[in-house]
Amino acid sequence: MNGVFGIINVKTLLLRKKSMRTPVIFFSFVGLISCSPNNVTVDDGLGKYFNESGVTGCFGLWDNGQNHLTIYNLKRFRDSSYTPASTFKIVNSLIGLQTGKITSENMVIKWDGVKRWNPEWNRDLTMTEAFRVSAVNYYQEVARRIGRDTMRKWVDSLGYGNRDITGPIDSFWLNNRLKISSDEELGLVKKLYFGQLPFYGSTQETVRKVMLREDNTNYKLSYKTGWGNSENGNEIGWVVGWIEENRHPYFFVLNLETANHKIDMVQVRMKILKGILEQLGFFQGKK
Repeated sequence: MNGVFGIINVKTLLLRKKSMRTPVIFFSFVGLISCSPNNVTVDDGLGKYFNESGVTGCFGLWDNGQNHLTIYNLKRFRDSSYTPASTFKIVNSLIGLQTGKITSENMVIKWDGVKRWNPEWNRDLTMTEAFRVSAVNYYQEVARRIGRDTMRKWVDSLGYGNRDITGPIDSFWLNNRLKISSDEELGLVKKLYFGQLPFYGSTQETVRKVMLREDNTNYKLSYKTGWGNSENGNEIGWVVGWIEENRHPYFFVLNLETANHKIDMVQVRMKILKGILEQLGFFQGKK
């Protein structure tokens, strides 16, 4: 699956220091970007939000109107060695809806009676509810209903990450078999927003609808979170999605990592995301 860099044929790379921000200019474009240079700004100043929370990580923001990418930690942004964790629920939802294993966003899967650490998972859930509370058990059952052959077909068709779904069909996105880069995550949600994935338009619209989490007069914020562990045991956190102001979309991905197993990942990842977006001028309806 192409990320933002995946649609750029890089032949010339110019780096020029300017305070804490480094403009990176790529030439020779294919696909959606053509004729004019695509500006990529590496903004090291965004690192303060990660440092304040005692984590490492990266961030990317694609301004679709300006064909402009803002990145913190370029090397990590392009590194494809991270479990997608619950961000895979975007794809699991798309495949489930497309194949009829999820009949609609209101389809209920009964609770299996097993008490899990998150009390919000311990009840009957619709797809919308399961997506928003990131209920692993709901989506594990969806994956079992989809089956390995169908799941493999769609993961291969999407070119999703390293495409490795070996191991149990209900946990390959959690156990470090499947890996993906932040660049690829950003490319996926960009295509989802514009209905460019190989699924029915109605399927993509349903997933876009359940991703919408904040909607007011200034902005709309749509996202999916993820929380897993790397092979070395570190905590991995994600937030991937888009923010719209004045009907203009900006696509973002946040990836973070820490060895601190007591971290409040739910709070920290959103604190970092919103801090960065606010610094970049969002939430006021002026973008």
